[in-house]
Amino acid sequence: MTEAWVLLLVFGIPLVAGGCLALVGQHRLAPELNVAFSFLTFIAAILLAAQTVAHGTAFALGKLFFVDPLNVFLVALTAFVGWTTSIFSRPYMRIEQGRGKMTAARMRLYHSMYQLFVFAMLLALLTNNVGILWVAMEAATLATVLLVSVYRTAASLEAAWKYFILCGVGIAQALFGTILLYLAASRQLTGGDALLWTSLSAVKGVLDPTIMSLAFVFLLIGYGTKVGLVPMHNWLPDAHAEGPTPISAVLSGLLLNVALYAVLRCKVLADGALQNGLPGRLLVGFGLVAVLVATFSLLRQKDVKRLFSYSSIEHMGLMTFAFGLGGPTATFAGLLHMTVHSLVKSAIFFTVGHAAQKTHTQMIDDIRGLLRVSPTVGWGMMLGALAILGMPPFGVFASEFLILTTAISELPWATPVLLIALAVAFATIFARVQHMVFGETTATPLEHPPALLPVFVHLGLGLMLGIYIPPYLAAWYRQAAAMIAG
Repeated sequence: MTEAWVLLLVFGIPLVAGGCLALVGQHRLAPELNVAFSFLTFIAAILLAAQTVAHGTAFALGKLFFVDPLNVFLVALTAFVGWTTSIFSRPYMRIEQGRGKMTAARMRLYHSMYQLFVFAMLLALLTNNVGILWVAMEAATLATVLLVSVYRTAASLEAAWKYFILCGVGIAQALFGTILLYLAASRQLTGGDALLWTSLSAVKGVLDPTIMSLAFVFLLIGYGTKVGLVPMHNWLPDAHAEGPTPISAVLSGLLLNVALYAVLRCKVLADGALQNGLPGRLLVGFGLVAVLVATFSLLRQKDVKRLFSYSSIEHMGLMTFAFGLGGPTATFAGLLHMTVHSLVKSAIFFTVGHAAQKTHTQMIDDIRGLLRVSPTVGWGMMLGALAILGMPPFGVFASEFLILTTAISELPWATPVLLIALAVAFATIFARVQHMVFGETTATPLEHPPALLPVFVHLGLGLMLGIYIPPYLAAWYRQAAAMIAG
């Protein structure tokens, strides 16, 4: 099978799956069907990654879709976490249905929108067209609005509406930035070529710097809203807290990455056109503000899902800061952090979801003694917290160490700020998690055995990446870092 066909298959499978589950998503075997489709998507992504390693960049449908070292590892990561989340989702959503939170119609909506959400993310990653990227990001927004509101409670509807309004405004800014990008490119390229990343990258050095500076600002604000950068972050905690936990896992673990990927593609073009370092300085500024605001917001959180959603904002800020620093080391660290954050944070949300079901609450003060009723959930949450807080030898420690050492040489004044923020985050989250894991239990057994294998698989991979990065993965990171750093 050629690379072009495999590329189309990667996002074609979830599109077909969404249509099938829209018809049978309420059936008792629909969760298994959801897992099967997600597994097929993952296999297709692995085949695409293997072919990309062997043969390099490939195109499909002319030059409308493409795969290169920057997007291929994100495609594989997205497909993998999408599959493991579907495994976690199977017992989780059955428990929710048994407790009356999900009807048959809502289960059909959930399963179909889950697959369409994965399709939209993969489409955004694999398209070579900035216009299709915008459409895919809008499609991902609409799918997740329906997923966040699937419980149909007042709180979930409010969270979905807030998400829709804020991200709608952001995506409108991104559309205007896309129009400006096309305007700058139309002087050098003709027709559809003016919207292709590969064509734009070839002429980035001669694009109008004034137009490109405006375009990048709008694109950064627009897609930065989806990343969760401050001050466009207010939708993220509500969406995480009120929607189903599997959706919280893929929002934090995948969608934020896809939005940051869009920002990075735009940064490459802006750097080439401006040659003044402005895009990097903007990323550094937004990243630092996000880290600080999110870290000190952790202190006020009473809801466990909101607690870890602010942690996601903190880590996305840290990645943005790393990519803003530029250079091969910081960019490599940003890509590594992107990977381990996706793995570890989704694992944390898996444990949080089962902990909330066991205790019938998301309030931190009311969750106690998880180790007594379910050692696997308790240890999963504790190890996940230690991993995301940067304890060695987990991969988050390695990426944060690289970011901090680079900051010492590039931006010495920022290093104490980051260290203080990381220390506050560590103390806050560790104290809250310790309270939930130990002590007298308030938990009860679940109606269906929880799917905890994905938790320890994710944490195991996060541990491995802190000790040993496989050569082919390190090669991806280095090639992708070279593309981003220019």
